[in-house]
Amino acid sequence: MGDVFEALIVLLCLLQAKHMFADYFLQTRSMLGGRDIYLHQGRFLHAGVHAAGSALAFLIMGTPVMLILLVAVGEWIAHYHIDWAKGRYTARQNLTPDDAAYWRATGVDQALHQLTYIIMLWCWLTFGIAG
Repeated sequence: MGDVFEALIVLLCLLQAKHMFADYFLQTRSMLGGRDIYLHQGRFLHAGVHAAGSALAFLIMGTPVMLILLVAVGEWIAHYHIDWAKGRYTARQNLTPDDAAYWRATGVDQALHQLTYIIMLWCWLTFGIAG
């Protein structure tokens, strides 16, 4: 249990670092604008940065390639739609960072991303380390 627990903590830390960089340091102007538009190139790229970063984290942990691909695609889909839903909601409500509701929406957005990581960790524990 000790080795698995330690590996789980390392993977969680890798995912958290990836999330910080992908959401706060690597977003470009095109990724930030037009977030309420469903088919948005910037969001495609932003979700791709997240998926690529997670794939790297799982690769570092020695995860089987097929599981890496499945998890990365799943995260891309989830991240894309979570961000779109937040963008759509905040645009329809005309919310800005000056509004408390904007920050509540941001909190829900971030919580959903964290729940995505919990699902990804469950997949790794269930199919990755035994695979």
